[in-house]
Amino acid sequence: MSPSSHPTWRETLNSYLDRRLLWVFMLGCASGFPWLLIGSNMSGWLKDAGLTRTAIGLFGSIFAVYAINWMWAPLIDRVKLPVLHRTLGQRRSWIFLMQVIMLVCTLFIANTDPSFNLWLTSVLAFTIALASATQDIAVDAFRIDSFGEQEKSKMPQAAAMAVIGWWTGYSLPGYFAFINADSIGWNGVYYGMAGFIGLLILFTLFVGEPDSQRDELQAEAESRYAKRLNQGENSVLVWFSVTIVEPFAEFFRRNGVKVALTLLLFVFLFKIGEAFLGRMSIVFYKEIGFSNEQIGHYSKLIGWGATVIFTLIGSAINVRFGVVKGLLIGGIAMAASNLMFALMAQVGPNENLFLATIIVDNFTSAFATIAFVSFLTFLTGRAFSATQYALLASLGNLGRTTLSSFSGSLVDWIEQFEWIHNISWLDPWSFFFILTTIMVIPSLAMIVGLRKHFKKLQDMQKTA
Repeated sequence: MSPSSHPTWRETLNSYLDRRLLWVFMLGCASGFPWLLIGSNMSGWLKDAGLTRTAIGLFGSIFAVYAINWMWAPLIDRVKLPVLHRTLGQRRSWIFLMQVIMLVCTLFIANTDPSFNLWLTSVLAFTIALASATQDIAVDAFRIDSFGEQEKSKMPQAAAMAVIGWWTGYSLPGYFAFINADSIGWNGVYYGMAGFIGLLILFTLFVGEPDSQRDELQAEAESRYAKRLNQGENSVLVWFSVTIVEPFAEFFRRNGVKVALTLLLFVFLFKIGEAFLGRMSIVFYKEIGFSNEQIGHYSKLIGWGATVIFTLIGSAINVRFGVVKGLLIGGIAMAASNLMFALMAQVGPNENLFLATIIVDNFTSAFATIAFVSFLTFLTGRAFSATQYALLASLGNLGRTTLSSFSGSLVDWIEQFEWIHNISWLDPWSFFFILTTIMVIPSLAMIVGLRKHFKKLQDMQKTA
């Protein structure tokens, strides 16, 4: 295949037979599951416990750690855990340790009642968020390390498996959680969730640590800094410079300061509307009249199946035609799909409309996410993959975690406007979902403005 040509559909399909993609899928499950533990599961429990929309939204502020995990990402690149590193390797040792921490905290949560001890529940959930955010650094680096610089054309496939794994870890256990919440209670649900973490730990022990030139590349960087700083290569100053400074300096050198800053702003804005919607979705479903069992069936089970199918389709399209068109088309579709929720707010608990909304939302979200994850991977260097990807992903998570914590307050604030209640086709929830659509527009404009840089990255993919 010539560098300028697209792969055939047969070549595209055959590229998914790489066994490394199975490892990416398994660890993707591990990344998605904690968002269920302290996200939709916890939102459902807090809603059933009688907490307000504002309180539930603010509880989500614990996700802020995902937006700042780049601050300790250099340690995941450089620090070797005693004993575990020799047994499991750099990436898997960190993943394993974080999963053990999450298992212990989940067992403690299963013995709490947030309606009486919200403070303790919050502390445990925050600890899970911290461990999960750290795990994500290692999981993303594992995926990037699994494919060499010359295999960047396989990043859309790897992104697809990561996304499918994420949604599998988030949706399938979520389905069982919601359909059983009324019969066994949320405490019983969390005991079951602890068992699922045990399976994830087994996955981590089963997968193989990827081969990487990370140590050699970091040694080269240490040599450069030692000469520049007139220090020995084993000095603390050199170690600190290579660990903390070099990952960020290399990113700006490779892209240029102006383009790098623009890229970072784009990453921050791209999925902010989806983040606001996602934080309030469970509360919205309950308020318009859907039961826990209906939410589990449609949002979790059917949503998961739709995501798997549409992710594979979206990744195949991105493999053939690159991520530039995927980012633009996916962004537009993702924003427009939010209007389906505005329609649901008007119609009420109609199961056919619920099904249609879930299918449309998962299709557009999967398509956009594949292009987005592939794009972030293209921006990442190999010597400090954990740090650079964490920087990019954390910016993408900033709106998803920190700002969206005010989503409940936004709905309550909108509800105070009398003029909204006087318009027959508009209500607070509908207006909220229209706002989440508008939030996507700035990032779409930036895609157009960055099209030349995107084209350069796409050409690099073809010639790799």
